[in-house]
Amino acid sequence: QVQLAESGGGSVQSGGSLRLSCVASGYAYSNSYSMAWFRQPPGKEREGVAGIRVGGIDSYADSVKGRFTISQDNAKKTLYLQMNSMKPEDTAKYYCAADPRLWSRLRPGNDYNYWGQGTQVTVSS
Repeated sequence: QVQLAESGGGSVQSGGSLRLSCVASGYAYSNSYSMAWFRQPPGKEREGVAGIRVGGIDSYADSVKGRFTISQDNAKKTLYLQMNSMKPEDTAKYYCAADPRLWSRLRPGNDYNYWGQGTQVTVSS
């Protein structure tokens, strides 16, 4: 099994920055897993934010391109999401996801097998 634990959420003003972290653990986890960040705004459906796979190949939702950066530290088994120039519409619960398949880009949520519990991000105007 694989366990994912997110941290780093909080409240920030519009234009500010936050960095989310997701630590992976469990005997089944490998650094070759495809990883991703998703979010679920209040009253809305979950949406993909960014994805990354082995080799550092990353992809982003149009709404966050140029503002968010996904990265990973394989030695620490940790996935990051650096969020800059944040907007009130970035307010959501953010989730880390992982899958053993090698996705070349961000996939729909149903394609990821493992999920964290989420961390809340609130951006005020």
